[in-house]
This record gives sequence, structure tokens and C-alpha cells, in this order.
Amino acid sequence: MPSQLVCRPERSLPVAVLRVSGTLDRETGGALGAAVRRSLAVQPVKVLLDMSRLNVGDPVAVSGLGAVICQAEEFPAVPIVICGADPRTRDALAGDRDCAGLEYADDCDKALATAETEPGGPTVRVRLRPVPESCRQVRHLVVQACAAWQRADVTATATLIATELVANVVRHAHTTMEFTLGLRGDRLVLAVRDGSRLMPRALDPAVTDAGGRGLHLVRDLTDAWGVLPVTDGKVVWTQFTTGAAM
Repeated sequence: MPSQLVCRPERSLPVAVLRVSGTLDRETGGALGAAVRRSLAVQPVKVLLDMSRLNVGDPVAVSGLGAVICQAEEFPAVPIVICGADPRTRDALAGDRDCAGLEYADDCDKALATAETEPGGPTVRVRLRPVPESCRQVRHLVVQACAAWQRADVTATATLIATELVANVVRHAHTTMEFTLGLRGDRLVLAVRDGSRLMPRALDPAVTDAGGRGLHLVRDLTDAWGVLPVTDGKVVWTQFTTGAAM
């Protein structure tokens, strides 16, 4: 009989809680990784992964979770807390070097209460339609946010990057999108989530071509960028260091 795994998201913001039950093995490991990526995609303060009802049927399947954690270290840099795991599950996770960044808690409800008291950086979220007007809207939003967060030194760069990320959705994905702008310490993080699973790729346009340079621009102006795939689309993200508050 095939193994079964149930991943039930109970909340997403500001702290995400994902309750997992059933058996984790090679057949179900992919489903757990996809569920964790969905929780990470909304950029919560933390992701609490309740494993109190999970049975690890095959320790090799833990590597799938390790791959997601590695992917999340750069973006969205959200701590993942394993709650209620039995000793066997903890040992399996501890044996995977990719899972070294995990935090552990005995009780998910207590971990949630603690996480809700922890301050998070300022964040702005907005849903946009896949129309050219959205580029103007996002530029206005970024200018306002940079002024409010006293990060005028990066306003020009941030507005340019935000415009490129949104314009890519308008040109290629053609779906409603969610734009997120957040300040985490000295890093400004920009992300756009859309409903297309078509992965972006950098083109090599000729000198005479009018377009095709958007991702090259994003790469050249930022410290890091990438794509977080989710089952219903993707998140294209980028981040760069800002100066001190002015």
C-alpha cells in the first residue's frame, strides 16, 4: 500500500505553521519539500514544522527537506523550526549536513507563542494585475517605503529592480502577482510571486535589440537573486545591502 503524507498549513503570516502527519519516505519526500516551499514563499517570520505525528519511514527522504532548507538559506532566510519530532526523526535530520540550520522545539504551540513576540523587519505586500500600469504602481510603493525606512540611498536601484521584476510577469507570466518588499537588518529584499511555472532565464540580446536585458540588470545591481519554485508558480527574488539609516 502506498505511503501517505498529509501537510496541513494552519497559518501563513506572520508565523507559518505546517502540520505534517503520515510517513516520510522516498515516495512522499517530494510532497513535504513542496509544502515547506509554499510556506516559505509568503516570507513569514518563521516556519514551524509540526512533526509530532510524522513517521520517518526512510531516513534518505530527509535529504529532500535538506535541499529545501539549503534553498531557503539565501531566500527568504526564514528560520525553520522542527516541533515535536521524536528522537529517531531528530537523529535523521542531524545526520544530514544540509539540515544543520534547523531549530528544534518540543511543543509547537509554545514555539508559536514565542515566535509571535519576536520582532520582524518592516514589510510591504501588494497584489498587482499583469498590466503595464503595475510597473508605475510598484515604483511609487518602493519610493514611499525607502523614504519611510530611511533608505534613500538605494531608492533608485530598488525602483529599477522592482520595475524589472514586475515587468517580467507582465510580459511573460500574464498572471496576478504579489510583490513583497522587506527590510531585514541591512538587506533590502524584493520578491514577486506569480502563477506561472515557466522559469525565467537570462537572454543574450544583440546590441540593436530593444529588450531582453532585465535579468542581467537584476544580476548586476544586486548581491544575490534566484527563483523559488512552488507548485502553483514561482517566486523570483533579489536582495542587496543598504547603507545605514539616513
